[in-house]
Amino acid sequence: MTALSLTPGEAALSHWRSVLGGTAIALSDTRALAAAQAIVDEIVAAGTVTYGVNTGFGKLASVRIADADLTTLQRNLILSHAIGTGPALPDDVVRLILAMKAASLARGASGVRPVVVEALAGALKADALPVVPAKGSVGASGDLAPLAHLTAALMGVGEIRLKGEILPAGEALKRIGQEPLTLGAKEGLALINGTQVSTAIALKALSDIAHVFDAALIAGALSVDALKGSDTPFDPRIQKLRGQPGQIKVAATLLELVAGSEIRESHRFGDSKVQDPYSLRCQPQVMGAVRDLLANAAATLAIEANAVTDNPLVLGPGEIVSGGNFHAEPVAFAADILAMGVCEIGNLSERRMALLVDPVMSGLPPFLARDAGLNSGFMIAQVTAAALASENKQKAYPASVDTIPTSANQEDHVSMATHGAFRLLDMAKNAASIIGIELMAAAEAIEHHRPMKTSPRLEPVLALIRGKIAPLDADRYLAPDLAAATELVLSGALGKAAGLDSFAEFPA
Repeated sequence: MTALSLTPGEAALSHWRSVLGGTAIALSDTRALAAAQAIVDEIVAAGTVTYGVNTGFGKLASVRIADADLTTLQRNLILSHAIGTGPALPDDVVRLILAMKAASLARGASGVRPVVVEALAGALKADALPVVPAKGSVGASGDLAPLAHLTAALMGVGEIRLKGEILPAGEALKRIGQEPLTLGAKEGLALINGTQVSTAIALKALSDIAHVFDAALIAGALSVDALKGSDTPFDPRIQKLRGQPGQIKVAATLLELVAGSEIRESHRFGDSKVQDPYSLRCQPQVMGAVRDLLANAAATLAIEANAVTDNPLVLGPGEIVSGGNFHAEPVAFAADILAMGVCEIGNLSERRMALLVDPVMSGLPPFLARDAGLNSGFMIAQVTAAALASENKQKAYPASVDTIPTSANQEDHVSMATHGAFRLLDMAKNAASIIGIELMAAAEAIEHHRPMKTSPRLEPVLALIRGKIAPLDADRYLAPDLAAATELVLSGALGKAAGLDSFAEFPA
């Protein structure tokens, strides 16, 4: 496997996206590690009392630890903090955590030895992925519990998934020829302090939501054509008068997607409708606002992915200072923004789906069924879309407005970023299924307009859908079709077929 060269502190979103896809990393510059490590060594040798180096942690920061016990202190820290629960984080998220933690430590402000960074990068290169429970972090003082599980696995404690097989961590390390990590002064704290878990989950969700967003634009354009809607609301002059950049971009994209449709030309001058419903007509305004929110969240996460977020930090000779970079409030806000955005994507799609199955609004057979009555068509598909849209509304409540004191009130305000990010994975999949349902229905509606064709940009999309899902000539078992449609959305294949890639356009 060719490793991706990363400059610590300067990686782009496209680099992290590659890591999500399975690419290993090579850090281009780790020279800062030696200088920071030397400062830690000097403090230990001098016996200077310094938080995180030779003291207890959190509320126990006033307890001085003897030099002979510093290695035990770091090991105890990891083992005591590895008390997460819930499902294991997805493999691609764990890959990203390993890469981001290695890059963050390599900036030289954490005081760790090169061997620590090498252990992280080595596990990633060998695809030896620590099994990390998803739940147990409140998003402040670092993602302590999940990062402790990650670190414990590198020490030979816990479990590692090696090329898909879950093994005792010690056995997995032996197989890849990597020695269990023995931690020096400050290194355990450097490894478990930090926002890498919440940030990695949010970046994974952002990647999924970007695919959902592209598929939603495609589905929206297809529904406009299937419902014989108007492309006039996408006129660039309308958008220019508003000035919102996302709205301008989305309107231009929708115009491009429907351009050249035979269906559109068939009713351009004979349509008696004055205005389309909002879910068709206001797509630039709604989806444009969503696009701007996604871009803002992406910008925040791009910064955070490169950040040094542990504590205390090595700032220079004799200077190891405590701060609060481990507080994940920026990630919590970004996750909440993403939750609102993906919720609205699903809301709008479900409303278009409702139009497609309503004969009064669509002018098509009820529920798009052939021999309606004997066949129910897409009747319950719309119900499923409604259920998923409602579930996402419930999940969209902002996590960042919640807090609860921890560590005997030493850590008295927390961000809840980690579970705020984790719920996004479910929300993205729900939205992908909603969009999948709309795509199935819109494709079926286009069948009722044949032999007329939709646009040159949308016909390849229909071909892709039809390669997985046959027309609904009669009622059949639809769950496999929905699974296939959902996978098409999340894979990004639909965006590629239509020439869209919103993630690539987000800030680096």
